[in-house]
Amino acid sequence: QVQLVESGGGLVQPGGSLRLSCVASGSVLSIEDMGWYRQASGKQRELVATITRGGTTNYADSVKGRFTISRENTKNTVYLQMNSLKPEDTAVYSCHAVIQRLRLAIREWSDYWGQGTQVTVSS
Repeated sequence: QVQLVESGGGLVQPGGSLRLSCVASGSVLSIEDMGWYRQASGKQRELVATITRGGTTNYADSVKGRFTISRENTKNTVYLQMNSLKPEDTAVYSCHAVIQRLRLAIREWSDYWGQGTQVTVSS
């Protein structure tokens, strides 16, 4: 079994910073793409940032220059450093990863999601 567990969300004032972390645990053999998505109340989930195993990154236009995604492959962990936060960044942030695990002696790739962490930007 594989789990993604996020941490680091909370309440922050506009202009402030937060750092989200997401750790993959369980029968993880390898991880390809990892990323962060967010869903604001009443809106559809949207991509925030992704990072490949080799470190190639991709960002939503709305967060470019303010957010930085990174990962530590040896720790099966992805981070999202969020600076200059705005009220419109308020959302539930979820971690996503494409993970290879060993199931009944077979290696298989699947998509996994974390449970989400709330980020609220408000004065």
